[in-house]
Formats: sequence, structure tokens, C-alpha cells
Amino acid sequence: MNARPMTPPRRCNRPSVSRVAVGSRKAVRSPVVSVGDRVIDAVPAGVKDWAISAFGTADKAVLVGGILVVLGIAAAAVGVLTVRRGPAVGVAGAAVLSAVAVLASLGRGSAGWTSVLPGLAAGAAAGSVLVLLRAGAAETAVEHSPARRRFLITTGGLAAGAVAVAAAGRWLQQRGAAAAERLRVVLPRPARPLPPVPDAVEVGVRGVTPFLTPNEDFYRIDTALVVPQVDPRDWTLQVTGSVDRELELTYAELLDRPMVEADVTIACVSNEVGGDLVGTARWLGCRLDDLLDEAGVRPDADQVVGRSVDGFTAGFPTAVLAARDALVAVGMNGEPLPIAHGFPARLIVPGLYGYVSATKWLAEIELTRFDRVQGYWVPRGWAVEAPVKTQSRIDTPRPGRTLTAGEEVAVAGVAWAPIRGIERVEVQIDDEPWREATLAEQHAGTTWRQWVLRWRPEPGTHRIRVRATDADGDTQTDARRPPAPDGATGWHTISVDARRMDG
Repeated sequence: MNARPMTPPRRCNRPSVSRVAVGSRKAVRSPVVSVGDRVIDAVPAGVKDWAISAFGTADKAVLVGGILVVLGIAAAAVGVLTVRRGPAVGVAGAAVLSAVAVLASLGRGSAGWTSVLPGLAAGAAAGSVLVLLRAGAAETAVEHSPARRRFLITTGGLAAGAVAVAAAGRWLQQRGAAAAERLRVVLPRPARPLPPVPDAVEVGVRGVTPFLTPNEDFYRIDTALVVPQVDPRDWTLQVTGSVDRELELTYAELLDRPMVEADVTIACVSNEVGGDLVGTARWLGCRLDDLLDEAGVRPDADQVVGRSVDGFTAGFPTAVLAARDALVAVGMNGEPLPIAHGFPARLIVPGLYGYVSATKWLAEIELTRFDRVQGYWVPRGWAVEAPVKTQSRIDTPRPGRTLTAGEEVAVAGVAWAPIRGIERVEVQIDDEPWREATLAEQHAGTTWRQWVLRWRPEPGTHRIRVRATDADGDTQTDARRPPAPDGATGWHTISVDARRMDG
């Protein structure tokens, strides 16, 4: 057991409601971020999949860039109309843009009435600049007049000040209290530390994804346009809803609980066949079922809902807790959770896609029913229950690579079916019979498994495809289906060329 005494959590007597500000003080956000969050909330599932497929983890940067371009065009149009038709038009245009920002700020992740301040301030500043612009335009008929110079200096100063303030705010956000406090965290030792991952889980082929994914390479897919910066000194985790005793834990109290380690592969439902939105880490945390036992789950509750500090929700059946080791995770691969991956705490539930289970920046765990609460993505067309499908991927050779004919090639990759485990992987070259690949050691049923097939290609173009069979005896289907509504299916297939090198 943990050597430190466990601090009992406080009982929380507040009523269970759908709060978006639980867990930590809410930061006032940029109007651009607020508008971006509203776009993310409203976008159809098909557009989401297209954005992830086209831009990968840069999708949010593309969205912000698009919003800024649209804002720039709108501002330029309002400015031209102001010069031509008078300041009233400019003030009206600024008011419209400000209203859009204010309405967007009252959405998911709102900090209350203070959320509207940036939009109102931006509107007031824009209206003032437009009035100055109109007044200056009337005095600048002479190219080199003093009035023109004063006008240019004033507007240039305002623009430079805005850029400076934005840059300073960005810098402060990136190097704020959350990052500083994270560096001070000393993770507790687990009650029973796991041994190091054995060498036998690797097939020893260059180009195959490492068994444990480094934190800096781990995929990040979520709805947060700007990563929440949570100061653990202000943060609390609440257990609410259909329980006998509502609980509230500080970060220190959470770290005082008995900790366990688990090697778990998690995957995003948006992962295309052959995609890289999947990874494995050694997670450290307290058992979710122990925490819920302490709260006393009532018989009517059939759903566990995780709620993030920014209002995101994900829900999964209470029944899965009996069959898998779900964690309130505080550590990832030997260090405190990276801020981008949920610091100070997140949920890890083996075998379920992240959109129903892996709540990052966790603020509240609510026990409820599926007929009362829907997770964020469910009303947007995604499935209510989302077990991770059996999948396999070819990591090497890369598609389109030119191989040496007659020379041995290692066709290798990973396969995963968390909870069930991988029993067999087969590879087909062109239309030849399927060949069984050599599997690395199965480390745990909650993790992926590496595989390799040795092959000597004949000259020409070859098609290589892979399929996996899980420990339940179910083999991947060849039916190609997109990720929506509950995960992609199909066999990962690549083409390579083989040529003789003897001239």
C-alpha cells in the first residue's frame, strides 16, 4: 500500500448539476477562441473527420487561421464602409462583430459574466478606431500633411499595442501557473510498481512504432481549441450525481490515494484504417472503481460521465468497471500528465474509444443515466457505446517505397484489441494465400502487439494488406467503413515496388 496516509475526501453537499466551471477557476478567453469553440461544437461529424484526415493535429491551428482571415476580411469591409458612408456604419459593424464574440463566449467553457468582457472590449476598441479612421480620412487628402502623419501614428500605435498585448497574453498563458506547478509535482510511488516492459514485446524491426509511445509523440485529439491551463492549487475533483456520498478531492488528496500502474493502449474513434491516432503509455493513477465505491453508487445509475474543466463530457456504462481497470490518471510514462494530455488528471478506461471515456482536464465524475445525460459527441451523431475495434496497421515498409527484389524485407507493424488482446496477425501479398506473421510477446490484454513477416519480393508492384484476429476469435472485416459513428473498419493496404539492382 501507499506509505503515506490517505487523506479522506471531503463530502460535497452541493447539488449535482451540469456545471462547466467545476474544478478550477475559469480563465477569460480570447473572442477568437470562443468563436472557434462554437465552430467545433457545431461542426457535423463528417466535417470533423475530414478536418482530422486533412490536417491531422494541425486542425485547430487551421481553424484559428481561418477565423482570423474571415475576421480580417470583415474588418476591412467595415473599415471601407466607414470611410465611404460615415462612422455610424463603422460603429454598427463593430457592434455586430462584438455581439458575435459575446454570444460565442457564453457557450461551453464559459467563465460566467466575465466571459463577455473581451468581446465587449474588442467591440469598443474597434468602434473607436473606426471613428478615428473616418475622422482621419477627412483630413488626409494631402499625402504628406501633419494630419495624415498623426493619423498613421495613432492607428499604427493602436495596432502595435494590440499585437503586443496579444503576444504577451499568449506568452503568459504558455508559461503560466499550470506549467510551473506541474514541474513541482512529485508523483507518488504505486502500491505495486509494474516491472519494466520486457524486450520481448518488440520485434526488433526498424520503423515499427515503439511499444510505449513517448509523451511528445502521443496523439492529441480533443475539442479544446486552446489547451486548458489548470493550476492544481485551485483544482478539485468532484464525484456527484446518483451516489450516497458526494465527494470532493484536492490534487494533494488525489495523490494521497493508493496508486496503481497500468500499461494501456488508447485510440481515437476518428482514426482511419492505418492511421496513427492510437498510442500506448504506462499510466499512473487511482482506481476509479475504488473511488466510486467510496462514494457509493446507487443502483439506478447506469452511466459514468466525466466532465472537463472546459465543459466537455464523455460517458460510458457503469457495467464496464467490473471488467477493466479504469483509472483517474495523474501520470504518463513516469512523469506528471503533460498539460496537453490532461494535467492535472484524466480518465483512462481500457477498451473504449476516447470520445466516450478519456476525459482530460477532469473536473467532475457524475453518476447518472443514459436517458438523462448525453456525452458531448452523442447528440452529434456518434454511437452511445464505443468499444475499440480490432485493428492492425503496417508500419514498414512505407507505402510507395522501392524495395530490392530478392532481398529479405521485414513487413511489420502493430495490432490492437484492448481488453481482448491479439491472437493472430496475417499478411497477404498480392493475391497469394494469407501468411501468419510472427507476434511479439503479448504484454497485457490492454495493450497493442507488434508483429513481423519476412518476405523476399519478386520484381514488380506489390499490394500488401494485413488483418488481425483477437483472443475472442473475431477477425477484422474487409468491409471498408469510415470512422463515424463508432470506428473505422477494413484492412490496411499499401503498395510497394521491387526492382533488381544488378542492372
